[in-house]
Amino acid sequence: MHEPAPLTVPCRVAVTGVGVTVPTVDSAHDFFNRLLDGESFIRLFRHPQAAAPLEIPAIHCADFDSLAAVGRVQTATMDRYSQLGAAAAYRAWADAGLDADGMKGDARCGVSWGTGVGGTMTFEQGYRDIMLTGRDRVPPLSVVLAMNNACASQIAIRLGLGSACTTFSVACASSAVAVGEAFQRIRFGQDKLVVAGGSEAPLSEAVIRAWDAMRVLAPGTEETAHAACRPFDAKRAGLVLGEGGAALVLEEWSHAMARGAKIYAEVVGYGTSCDHTHLVKPNAQGQVRAIEAAMRQGGLTPADIGYVNAHGTATREGDPAEIAALCEVFGSRAAQLPVSATKASHGHLLGATGAIEALITVLALHKQAIPHTQQLEFPADDCLGVRHVMGEALCTSGMRAALSNSFAFGGSNAVLAFRQAT
Repeated sequence: MHEPAPLTVPCRVAVTGVGVTVPTVDSAHDFFNRLLDGESFIRLFRHPQAAAPLEIPAIHCADFDSLAAVGRVQTATMDRYSQLGAAAAYRAWADAGLDADGMKGDARCGVSWGTGVGGTMTFEQGYRDIMLTGRDRVPPLSVVLAMNNACASQIAIRLGLGSACTTFSVACASSAVAVGEAFQRIRFGQDKLVVAGGSEAPLSEAVIRAWDAMRVLAPGTEETAHAACRPFDAKRAGLVLGEGGAALVLEEWSHAMARGAKIYAEVVGYGTSCDHTHLVKPNAQGQVRAIEAAMRQGGLTPADIGYVNAHGTATREGDPAEIAALCEVFGSRAAQLPVSATKASHGHLLGATGAIEALITVLALHKQAIPHTQQLEFPADDCLGVRHVMGEALCTSGMRAALSNSFAFGGSNAVLAFRQAT
């Protein structure tokens, strides 16, 4: 059967499943509750193969059991970024109440995934094999392990999803774009269900040293690493890299209702823009355009927004640009706008960040609770103007809609808008 023609009346889009892969966490709900409790997942990471000592504060899934999460066969045919991502996707699938065979071969169920660096572990191991150990060949599966669309393809194969299987690589906005594009496919009738998310495993020596060369990584020791990431704080000193994955099951509203699925929230808007000014220096006006586009598509006004999950990387230039954008969009309302940056707890998962922060935003709406920006003690003078959620989580009963911001190198911006399920 051919794909149906796009609808002239958009469909509603529900979030019916959530899954995450971060250290010591069994479920997205456990992860969210620990965020509310103020837990940091950041620890000091020592690279085991580095030519010279290399240690940084990071999110490292040291307890991740790929055999238990994805099985022996998929473990053998997956780079680490695919293993972490597939595990999150399968958790989201189960959380949505879907069984392993329920959608097999369905031509209107797909995958939309994001990653910034893809199979960097496989690439680095190939380099070590050839350049350092003198081997004359790399493992025969190197290409299919390392390719950026490997994770999405593995998810589609395992779950039998026959619609579009797409991968977006838009630096740190990758998985936000993946979720947004999945929303559009369902909204206009191409799909009825999409597993959307992202994953990253950037703790290779080459990637760490590349980021360190930019002088944007936060320092830390064994004792201080957990508090290394300080978004919006006067003492912020840079970002913290992390590995992991996150996934949402997006579903056409009537399809979800018909099968009796629980609905966490509704996706209502998706805005993108390009700064078109600089490769790495963010531009507030570009961010304004993305925020306004997401709100406009969702039919939302500044008064409707009860929370913004900020991109908030804890860099000197990034944080004030985002606050300036929010102040411009929300005007006099900005001072009452609850804003938090959860990277202080889960770090910066590069291409997977948009998905994990979208998941947090969805659960904030569902549970009517906002995680605080950990380590934020004294907001910097250039980060004032909004209501920073600091010190402890904020419980509420009237949060109707929320935004999740993702801003990337290259000047690419993506904003997702969610509404409370009603």
